[in-house]
Amino acid sequence: MTKSKFDNYIDGHWVGSEHYSRNSSPSDLDDVIGEYAQGSATDVERAIQAAVSAQEAWAAVSLEQRKAMLDQIGQELIDRSAEIGLVLAREEGKTVAEGTGETYRAGQFFQY
Repeated sequence: MTKSKFDNYIDGHWVGSEHYSRNSSPSDLDDVIGEYAQGSATDVERAIQAAVSAQEAWAAVSLEQRKAMLDQIGQELIDRSAEIGLVLAREEGKTVAEGTGETYRAGQFFQY
């Protein structure tokens, strides 16, 4: 069974919402991708504070460690480009080839 309801990830926790928005494929409106949590102003503030804290921690990471992490992210995107490309095609209505290529290029950018 495919997950159909998605919460926001804020400060290391999944955060639900009172309101969810339905997302359908623009090329097939009967193809519901899922329902996505709509963040509140409080959620936004929590996310901003988490980002500020994360930036402080990231600044303390060595150049070599940062490179290794970014390379790993890039490789994951490249390895999963076909899978993510299919999701992009459904969500955005673009071709599978375009979604796959976009994901692959994003992986290359992380590695660059």
